[in-house]
Amino acid sequence: MVVAYRRWLKPPFRAVDELSFVVREGEIVGFLGVNGAGKTSTIKVLMGFQVPAAGTVRIFGMDAADARARQLVGFLPETALYSPYLTPYETLRLYGELHGLPSRQLKAQIDTLLEAVKLSHKAHTLNKNLSKGMLQRVGIAQALLGNPKLLILDEVSSGLDPIGKRELRDLLANQRTHGATIFFSSHELAEVASICDRILIIHQGRLIAEHTLSDLAGRVESLEDYFIRTVQAGFDILDMGVNAA
Repeated sequence: MVVAYRRWLKPPFRAVDELSFVVREGEIVGFLGVNGAGKTSTIKVLMGFQVPAAGTVRIFGMDAADARARQLVGFLPETALYSPYLTPYETLRLYGELHGLPSRQLKAQIDTLLEAVKLSHKAHTLNKNLSKGMLQRVGIAQALLGNPKLLILDEVSSGLDPIGKRELRDLLANQRTHGATIFFSSHELAEVASICDRILIIHQGRLIAEHTLSDLAGRVESLEDYFIRTVQAGFDILDMGVNAA
C-alpha cells in the first residue's frame, strides 16, 4: 500500500511507502512509530477515508472502503471531537442511530457501555464540562457501539490517567475474549507491552519490524529500548542476529 500527498512544484510525498501487513482475527496488534511515521495515514486508508495511491486494503475479505466492511469496524480517531452541547448519553445515541442500531438495543448498549467506561455518573453532563480523559472514555464507548468485530484505535490511551489506562486494558482484553480483533496505535509502550500479542513498527512510511511479544521476551531489555534503538537505526536491530537485551 502507498499513501502519497501532492506538493506544490515537488514530487508527491509518500507518507506510507509499500506497506504490507496482516492482522489475524482475534489478535491484539500494536501499531508503533514516531510522530510522522505514517500511522494515521495508514489508519485513514483502513477506514476507507482515503484511497491509497497504490495497493489494496481488505477487511474481512472486503475492500476497506466498502460500507459492509465499515459496519464491522469500531473506530476511535486520534482527536475525537464531539459536540460540546451534547451529553455522553446523547453522543452515543447519535452515533448509534447513525449506525442503524434499533432503539431498544441502542438504549441497552449505551447504558452498558457508559458503565464499562466508568461514565454512568456523567451520562447527562454536557461534554464541554468533561475532562479530556472523560471525553476519551466517551470516544472509547462510541467505538464499541454495535459490538464491532474489529476495533481500530488511534492513540487510544490519550488523556487517560493511570487508573483509566488499567481499566482500558481490562476493557480491551474483555473485547478480545468476546471475539473482537484489535488494531491500535499508541506511544504508550508500557500499555502495548502489557496487552498486545504482536507489534508492527513503521518508520518513514515503511514497516521495519514485526514481532510477537513472546518473541521479544528475553531478547530485548524492554519494548521501549527496543523500539527506540530500532527506529534510530532505521531497521530491526534483531536482524543483526544478536539479542538486544
